[in-house]
Amino acid sequence: MDNMQMYAQLGISEKVYRFGEEVLASLRERFDAIDSTAEYNQGKVIAAMQKNRVNAGCFAGTTGYGYNDTGRDTLERVYADTFHTEAALVRPSIVCGTHALAVALSANLLPGDELLSPVGRPYDTLEEVIGIRKSTCSLAEYGVTYDEVALLPDGSIDYEGIRAKIKPQTKMVTIQRSKGYATRPTLSVQQIGELIAFIKGIRSDIICMVDNCYGEFVEPIEPSDMGADMIVGSLIKNPGGGLAPIGGYICGTAKCVERCAYRLSAPGLGQEVGANLGLMTSLYQGFFLAPTVTAGALKGAIFAANIYEKLGYRCVPNSTESRHDIIQAVELGSEEAMVAFCAGIQAAAPVDSYVTPVPWAMPGYDNDVIMAAGAFIQGSSIELSADGPIREPFAVYFQGGLTWYHAKLGILMSLQKMVEAGLVTL
Repeated sequence: MDNMQMYAQLGISEKVYRFGEEVLASLRERFDAIDSTAEYNQGKVIAAMQKNRVNAGCFAGTTGYGYNDTGRDTLERVYADTFHTEAALVRPSIVCGTHALAVALSANLLPGDELLSPVGRPYDTLEEVIGIRKSTCSLAEYGVTYDEVALLPDGSIDYEGIRAKIKPQTKMVTIQRSKGYATRPTLSVQQIGELIAFIKGIRSDIICMVDNCYGEFVEPIEPSDMGADMIVGSLIKNPGGGLAPIGGYICGTAKCVERCAYRLSAPGLGQEVGANLGLMTSLYQGFFLAPTVTAGALKGAIFAANIYEKLGYRCVPNSTESRHDIIQAVELGSEEAMVAFCAGIQAAAPVDSYVTPVPWAMPGYDNDVIMAAGAFIQGSSIELSADGPIREPFAVYFQGGLTWYHAKLGILMSLQKMVEAGLVTL
């Protein structure tokens, strides 16, 4: 049986398969470059594990207070060394990326301080954390104010606008690397470094935090290599490698991370407590696999852009741009097209492939959101998934794939469903 026959068994027509193969033929050189970056990042992770003498004892489970948890403490040193920071907080008790960001923000902002976003409005779920949308226990409730500077029309950073917005009470800036539910460019690590240098040049005491979600291991360097005081992310995205069942991380200066540990547990307790509940093997092995898994997801994103741009849809990034995260936005123009695209991603899943995704009111969002994700780990966006809010320009956000081959199948299946719905003609 050849590949085309196997794809036919999975529901892909010969026409869709051949269209995909034509697109794929032009991407070999780009895929080789992705593999080269993955090889470099794999070396970084192995070097950090060897330096910290990771051994079988690190995988032992702990309960209760988790005192003297060697595996937990070693894992945090591995993260710190991989991302070249003074310290790290890596915990299964951090339930998601939004939680990790909320911990980092609330730990390092006090009443009277101001938070500034110099890259426009942050991701939807942070609006309630900050208090942009009224919410119980938001930063606004505790007397922390907020301001933002929109990106310029071409997606570049408004440096003069930022200079004008920095006030005596500006304590922290939050820089979102990825686009979130916006069709703006993702920021490269180099751009983030230039922005941090600009801010530190105005006031060196301003804390620069980077929401690093979806960006880890896409480039050979991270924002922490370029002066970020904290980088923050989720373990069910890139760094968990598809094996971490829960968790988040905060890497940065010892002072910032210490405050985060006190906020996560309790003042006076900090990093000394927190049982690993037997999750250490998954967290270590997931981090080990993360560079390769991220590479597969990145190939899927590039394949998606080249498929849909050829069909006339606007893609962000476009088919030829350099990549700085694993997310691919495709502006589909209608709710009907979003539903068909997501139905294809769901139909390609190993889990819940028979489920039909529909838009619904998700907590933390201001619009109905459609999500397709047949994942081994619930909500894991390093696994193959697609989602988006039902609002103009009706953009769907595709990401993940634990292997490149699964990402490829997902994109072909999304196209298949679009063809079957009469939305695309090949």
